Amino acid sequence: MLLWFVATAVCAVLLVFDSPAVDYRFVAAGGVLPLLESLTGRPYVLHTLLGSVALMTLVMAATVGRRIVRRKLLGVPIGTFVFLVASTSWTRTELFWWPVAGLDEIGIGPVPEYDHPVAVLVVLELVGIGLLVWISRRFQLAKPTNRAELLRTGRLPHLGKLGGEC
Repeated sequence: MLLWFVATAVCAVLLVFDSPAVDYRFVAAGGVLPLLESLTGRPYVLHTLLGSVALMTLVMAATVGRRIVRRKLLGVPIGTFVFLVASTSWTRTELFWWPVAGLDEIGIGPVPEYDHPVAVLVVLELVGIGLLVWISRRFQLAKPTNRAELLRTGRLPHLGKLGGEC
Protein backbone atom coordinates (compact mmCIF):
# COMPACT_ATOMS: atom_id res chain seq x y z
CA MET A 1 0.00 0.00 0.00
CA LEU A 2 1.65 3.20 -1.20
CA LEU A 3 -0.77 5.31 -3.22
CA TRP A 4 -3.17 5.62 -0.26
CA PHE A 5 -0.48 7.45 1.73
CA VAL A 6 0.64 9.68 -1.16
CA ALA A 7 -2.96 10.64 -1.97
CA THR A 8 -4.06 11.30 1.61
CA ALA A 9 -1.01 13.46 2.32
CA VAL A 10 -1.49 15.54 -0.82
CA CYS A 11 -5.28 15.85 -0.38
CA ALA A 12 -4.99 16.79 3.30
CA VAL A 13 -2.51 19.56 2.52
CA LEU A 14 -4.61 20.72 -0.43
CA LEU A 15 -7.70 21.03 1.73
CA VAL A 16 -6.03 22.50 4.82
CA PHE A 17 -3.57 24.92 3.26
CA ASP A 18 -4.76 25.45 -0.36
CA SER A 19 -1.51 27.32 -0.98
CA PRO A 20 0.17 27.62 -4.36
CA ALA A 21 3.59 27.66 -2.62
CA VAL A 22 3.48 24.09 -1.25
CA ASP A 23 5.96 21.62 -2.75
CA TYR A 24 3.83 18.50 -3.04
CA ARG A 25 6.85 16.33 -3.88
CA PHE A 26 8.05 16.77 -0.29
CA VAL A 27 4.55 16.29 1.13
CA ALA A 28 4.21 13.01 -0.78
CA ALA A 29 7.70 11.91 0.35
CA GLY A 30 6.79 12.62 3.97
CA GLY A 31 3.54 10.73 3.52
CA VAL A 32 5.45 7.55 2.69
CA LEU A 33 8.67 8.08 4.71
CA PRO A 34 7.45 6.03 7.72
CA LEU A 35 6.90 3.09 5.36
CA LEU A 36 10.68 2.58 5.52
CA GLU A 37 10.11 1.22 9.01
CA SER A 38 7.70 -1.30 7.49
CA LEU A 39 10.70 -3.00 5.92
CA THR A 40 11.57 -4.24 9.43
CA GLY A 41 7.99 -5.32 10.07
CA ARG A 42 7.91 -3.26 13.27
CA PRO A 43 6.85 0.32 14.04
CA TYR A 44 9.53 2.65 15.36
CA VAL A 45 9.92 6.40 15.91
CA LEU A 46 8.31 7.54 12.64
CA HIS A 47 5.08 5.87 13.76
CA THR A 48 4.98 8.12 16.85
CA LEU A 49 3.90 11.71 17.36
CA LEU A 50 7.37 12.42 18.76
CA GLY A 51 8.93 11.31 15.46
CA SER A 52 6.93 13.84 13.44
CA VAL A 53 7.49 16.60 15.99
CA ALA A 54 11.24 15.88 16.06
CA LEU A 55 11.36 15.94 12.26
CA MET A 56 9.52 19.28 12.23
CA THR A 57 11.90 20.66 14.86
CA LEU A 58 14.91 19.47 12.87
CA VAL A 59 13.64 21.16 9.70
CA MET A 60 12.92 24.40 11.57
CA ALA A 61 16.35 24.44 13.24
CA ALA A 62 18.29 23.49 10.11
CA THR A 63 16.66 26.13 7.92
CA VAL A 64 16.93 29.26 10.05
CA GLY A 65 17.32 32.19 7.67
CA ARG A 66 16.57 30.07 4.59
CA ARG A 67 12.86 30.62 4.05
CA ILE A 68 12.53 28.99 0.63
CA VAL A 69 14.37 25.83 1.69
CA ARG A 70 12.25 25.71 4.86
CA ARG A 71 9.02 26.03 2.86
CA LYS A 72 10.00 23.03 0.74
CA LEU A 73 11.31 20.82 3.55
CA LEU A 74 8.35 21.46 5.86
CA GLY A 75 6.34 19.26 3.50
CA VAL A 76 8.18 16.19 4.82
CA PRO A 77 7.10 16.43 8.49
CA ILE A 78 3.64 17.59 7.43
CA GLY A 79 3.41 14.44 5.32
CA THR A 80 4.50 12.29 8.28
CA PHE A 81 1.78 13.87 10.44
CA VAL A 82 -0.81 12.89 7.82
CA PHE A 83 0.70 9.40 7.71
CA LEU A 84 0.00 8.99 11.44
CA VAL A 85 -3.70 9.52 10.73
CA ALA A 86 -3.89 7.56 7.45
CA SER A 87 -1.98 4.57 8.85
CA THR A 88 -4.13 4.37 12.01
CA SER A 89 -1.00 4.71 14.17
CA TRP A 90 -3.02 7.04 16.39
CA THR A 91 -5.26 4.13 17.42
CA ARG A 92 -2.37 2.44 19.23
CA THR A 93 -2.07 4.78 22.19
CA GLU A 94 1.20 3.45 23.59
CA LEU A 95 2.86 3.65 20.17
CA PHE A 96 1.43 7.02 19.13
CA TRP A 97 2.29 8.72 22.45
CA TRP A 98 5.66 6.99 22.87
CA PRO A 99 7.58 7.61 25.13
CA VAL A 100 4.97 9.54 27.20
CA ALA A 101 2.64 6.51 27.40
CA GLY A 102 5.50 4.12 28.11
CA LEU A 103 8.67 2.85 26.54
CA ASP A 104 7.57 -0.70 25.73
CA GLU A 105 5.52 -0.25 22.53
CA ILE A 106 8.27 0.90 20.15
CA GLY A 107 9.36 -1.91 17.84
CA ILE A 108 6.58 -4.20 19.10
CA GLY A 109 3.90 -5.82 17.01
CA PRO A 110 3.11 -5.33 13.34
CA VAL A 111 3.12 -1.91 11.70
CA PRO A 112 -0.37 -0.39 12.03
CA GLU A 113 -0.79 0.35 8.31
CA TYR A 114 -0.69 -3.34 7.40
CA ASP A 115 -2.49 -4.69 10.47
CA HIS A 116 -5.84 -4.87 8.66
CA PRO A 117 -7.58 -7.50 6.54
CA VAL A 118 -6.32 -7.65 2.95
CA ALA A 119 -9.71 -6.50 1.67
CA VAL A 120 -9.41 -3.28 3.68
CA LEU A 121 -5.90 -2.68 2.34
CA VAL A 122 -7.11 -3.19 -1.23
CA VAL A 123 -10.03 -0.80 -0.72
CA LEU A 124 -7.73 1.87 0.76
CA GLU A 125 -5.33 1.55 -2.15
CA LEU A 126 -8.24 1.87 -4.60
CA VAL A 127 -9.42 4.98 -2.75
CA GLY A 128 -5.87 6.32 -3.04
CA ILE A 129 -5.95 5.74 -6.80
CA GLY A 130 -9.31 7.52 -6.98
CA LEU A 131 -7.94 10.50 -5.06
CA LEU A 132 -4.92 10.70 -7.36
CA VAL A 133 -7.24 10.63 -10.38
CA TRP A 134 -9.25 13.46 -8.81
CA ILE A 135 -6.07 15.48 -8.24
CA SER A 136 -4.95 14.85 -11.80
CA ARG A 137 -8.26 15.98 -13.25
CA ARG A 138 -8.75 18.89 -10.84
CA PHE A 139 -5.32 20.33 -11.64
CA GLN A 140 -5.36 19.35 -15.31
CA LEU A 141 -2.19 17.28 -15.06
CA ALA A 142 -2.89 15.78 -18.49
CA LYS A 143 -1.63 19.09 -19.88
CA PRO A 144 2.14 18.83 -20.40
CA THR A 145 2.77 22.33 -18.98
CA ASN A 146 0.93 21.57 -15.73
CA ARG A 147 2.62 18.19 -15.36
CA ALA A 148 6.05 19.72 -16.08
CA GLU A 149 5.40 22.42 -13.46
CA LEU A 150 4.55 19.79 -10.86
CA LEU A 151 7.65 17.75 -11.65
CA ARG A 152 9.96 20.79 -11.81
CA THR A 153 8.73 22.81 -8.81
CA GLY A 154 6.45 20.46 -6.86
CA ARG A 155 3.60 22.95 -7.23
CA LEU A 156 0.15 22.31 -8.58
CA PRO A 157 -1.31 24.95 -10.88
CA HIS A 158 -3.39 27.41 -8.90
CA LEU A 159 -6.85 27.22 -10.43
CA GLY A 160 -8.71 29.16 -7.75
CA LYS A 161 -10.49 27.71 -4.76
CA LEU A 162 -10.92 23.96 -4.62
CA GLY A 163 -14.22 23.03 -6.19
CA GLY A 164 -14.51 19.55 -4.76
CA GLU A 165 -13.45 17.45 -1.85
CA CYS A 166 -10.81 14.77 -1.56
